[in-house]
Amino acid sequence: MKTMLKKLLFFMLVLPLSVLAQNSLSGKVTDASSNQAMSGVSVVITGTTNGTFTNSDGTFTLKNVKSGDNVSFSFLGFKTETIAYSNQQNISVSLQQDGQGIEEVVVVGYGKVKKKDATGAVTQISAKDFNKGATPTVENLLNGRVAGLQINTGGGPASGSAIRIRGGASISATNDPLIVVDGLPISNESPAGSRNFLATLDPNTVESISVLKDASATAIYGSRASNGVIIITTKKGGKKLKVDYNFQYGSGKHYRKIDVLSSDEFVAKAQELYPAQVGTLGVPSGIADNPATPNINESRTIYNTDWQEEIFRPTDYVTNNLNLSGSLFDKIPARLSVGNTYQEGLILTDKFNRNTAGLNLSPSLFKDHLKLTLNANISNEKNNFARTPIGSAIRFDPTKPVYNANSQWGGFYEYTAPNGDLTALAPRNPVAEIMQSTNVSNVNRILGNLQLDYKFHFLPELRAVVNFGYDQSKGEGNPTVARNSAVSDGNGGNRLQDKFGERSNYTSSFTNKLLDGYFVYNKKFGQLDFEGTAGYSYQKFEEERFNSGNVLNPTADFSDLDRSTDRVLIGYFARTNLTYKDKYLLTLTYRRDGTSVFAKENQFGNFPAASFAWKLNNEFFANSKTISDLKLRAGWGITGQQDLGRGRRDYFQPQYTTGTPGSQYVFGTSPITVGLPRDYNPNLKWEETTTYNVGLDYGLFNNRISGSIEGYYKLSEDLLFNAPFADGSNFSNFGPQNIGSLDIKGVEFTLNAEIVKKEKFNWNVNFNASKFERRIKSLKTVNNTPTGGIGGGTGGNIQVFTEGWTPNSFYVFQQLYNPDGTPIEGGFADLNGDNIINDKDKYIRSNTDPDVLLGFQSIMNVYNFDFSFNLRASIGNRMYNNVNSGNAYTNNMFANSILSNVPTSTFDSNFASSGNNVIFSDYYIENASFLRMDNITLGYTFPNWLEGKASVRLSAGVQNAFVITKYSGLDPEVFSGIDNTIYPRQRQFLFGVNMKF
Repeated sequence: MKTMLKKLLFFMLVLPLSVLAQNSLSGKVTDASSNQAMSGVSVVITGTTNGTFTNSDGTFTLKNVKSGDNVSFSFLGFKTETIAYSNQQNISVSLQQDGQGIEEVVVVGYGKVKKKDATGAVTQISAKDFNKGATPTVENLLNGRVAGLQINTGGGPASGSAIRIRGGASISATNDPLIVVDGLPISNESPAGSRNFLATLDPNTVESISVLKDASATAIYGSRASNGVIIITTKKGGKKLKVDYNFQYGSGKHYRKIDVLSSDEFVAKAQELYPAQVGTLGVPSGIADNPATPNINESRTIYNTDWQEEIFRPTDYVTNNLNLSGSLFDKIPARLSVGNTYQEGLILTDKFNRNTAGLNLSPSLFKDHLKLTLNANISNEKNNFARTPIGSAIRFDPTKPVYNANSQWGGFYEYTAPNGDLTALAPRNPVAEIMQSTNVSNVNRILGNLQLDYKFHFLPELRAVVNFGYDQSKGEGNPTVARNSAVSDGNGGNRLQDKFGERSNYTSSFTNKLLDGYFVYNKKFGQLDFEGTAGYSYQKFEEERFNSGNVLNPTADFSDLDRSTDRVLIGYFARTNLTYKDKYLLTLTYRRDGTSVFAKENQFGNFPAASFAWKLNNEFFANSKTISDLKLRAGWGITGQQDLGRGRRDYFQPQYTTGTPGSQYVFGTSPITVGLPRDYNPNLKWEETTTYNVGLDYGLFNNRISGSIEGYYKLSEDLLFNAPFADGSNFSNFGPQNIGSLDIKGVEFTLNAEIVKKEKFNWNVNFNASKFERRIKSLKTVNNTPTGGIGGGTGGNIQVFTEGWTPNSFYVFQQLYNPDGTPIEGGFADLNGDNIINDKDKYIRSNTDPDVLLGFQSIMNVYNFDFSFNLRASIGNRMYNNVNSGNAYTNNMFANSILSNVPTSTFDSNFASSGNNVIFSDYYIENASFLRMDNITLGYTFPNWLEGKASVRLSAGVQNAFVITKYSGLDPEVFSGIDNTIYPRQRQFLFGVNMKF
């Protein structure tokens, strides 16, 4: 008993001491999905003010902790984790992303919505899921990541992209989606001197991108939303100071060329085909081989010049971006970013250089009742646009040198006659074309907005939002061609003394002004959640262009000033979101838009939309451990189109433009510039697109597997089309009219999966597939309109707009073949059976649209290693090989008394010339399906750099790693479906450093 009493007394004495004992707790916090260290996580003892934040490497030390305390770990967008302290010295905490956190909030028009409450077809990609590798422009972040989104980027530095959401919605009007940056809709047009309208935005500053695909999601933007909407949201400030520095270097090279004859093959084939005209050195007899007519610039030495190698070069790609975020005066969240991107093109002298700076301030005043957001971005874009004489490089004689010391043409070899004149109709030295010309441009852009969001004190359910936006781009440039260049001829002659060279000056400016004002009301009535939005939008676009003409040629003095008519858009919009019992969701949207493009009686259009969603998981599977999300959606809506592209801003009234100097009248000694009337159409009205959409969102195993299945149908009516006017009814033969209809139907599938989710090993994949079909339903008077211009022969069009078929379908002759499988030159099938081969025997053969588009992304984290790659595939699309159809003929080897090279494919067909309609043969329609590895990246993170004050990630990767295709041309990915010596894409090897403090 005494022993028991002693033990009880000892326990009672020690217990208070153990309770009152205070210790320190250390540890590290990571993101459970990526295993990356999390800085800025709040670590607080529950119920007290005693707390701290994690450092840049995710570590923390919390003092004055006693056994029994609950320590909470919280971060915006992640679930709060609470740990009971029982005298541990060190712990590791992994935070799970919150289903209702920032990652699950989707940005939509004029607001945000929780992903689980979205009723429309919306996909949002956040920064952690963006494409890795070389991404000089914003759209490169998304390529292959979103079902139904097709991005085709050219091969030049910071090249523009053709962006299509669900195939677009028009034929002749623009098919570009509306781009919205931080609430400011921007124009898809660029000032002269810019690579493209997105080239001035720094991708490193982007936080998330939302893609709105169906009318129920886009209709609140009304007249500009027929082709979908892409909403770009930039990064904001935070509470704690963070410094993020990114550096990336890439070295690029071309990996594919047009296969042409080598020097030896060229000489042998020329002597075989043209022995009478070609001497032993493989040059035309009567020129270099005829001593009676010596050519001082003609070399008798046979060179072995690969002209494609001569115009291509290894490239450098460098990006630097510094991002500082934190809180000014501990009250104003702020972000400052500065960046530089330098990219060289494969073509000699082609380069792009961009400098950017961005500022974001987002203070809250009056106890968070007034929230202000300021976004300001400035950029400077400098370019040297190189000429792209790829066609000349294919054709130029490989036995000739690049340089000739005796040449009067800047030291470059050129074809010349004995008297020194340039040989007529001869190709020009492609290296000289590039090196003897410059086209330097300078583009400055200011883009930003100020948004005021006020929650009324007397009615906190009501908010008033005002958004002021401003976007101005100014470009200027000075294209020049050297006086001794063979491609510059200011006076129509070929002799040096006739030449002035070329130099012109151009300026261009675009201004975009926006004012949005709207009210938002949120209220819960029992089990009904109500949100209503109503507002007004005003936007004005101004444009001015000037071109001096060639200032070096006094006989061709001409300048052009174009102050295009301002375009004004106004809109009244409203949206209601209703949620009942967290099971049934209804969204109703209406917008009434007006545009200055049309006459008064047609200026306004009405664009309604409705969508419904049913949360089946909450209805039937509330307690399921397997089904975590299951939502059925259905939507309908109408959107508008009034943009016929760059140039005219109003088509409803007669206009006049000034003529060129060649169209002047002279009265006495004074030249009078004439006014030329332009086409107009006072009856022009809105092109309208009606969309029906049904979708199923799913999530399994606590959303370890998630995605969606979509089906849609779009019908565009009153198509804006450049159609012929009745004779004598207008000042032009053609002009914009409302003619015809187009429908598009498709399906989409998306799968996101967390295949492995462990503390030291995570593996996430994304797979998406989409299929769509476009069909022209009606074209009325313009049925069978040819389109798709091609080069070679006499030129012409290879595509057609025909009722019942896909726009831009190929319209060709059916090729006939010999028993051995070789094509018969000029041999075509008599499809109409009239024993005459003419255009009536042409038929529609395939089109440019793919049968299926596929995308696959994989991100793997193993300890401190990360490995990711992006794959894209296009299946079933066809390409017209205009490189072969325009060049692959044996007669081209000796045309105009000049020897020229040809593709090796010439001898697959052995066609002599492009005559007899050979150029329109379906022989040149090829399967352009492909599988492309856009990027492979391997990285390693040192989490405790600089004694734990920073982390550093090193990465290496390959951009455009490989392409698998049967297509014989340079690249199977050509948006127009017509391959005419495109600018080739390069393969880059990349190295990167990311430092966080």
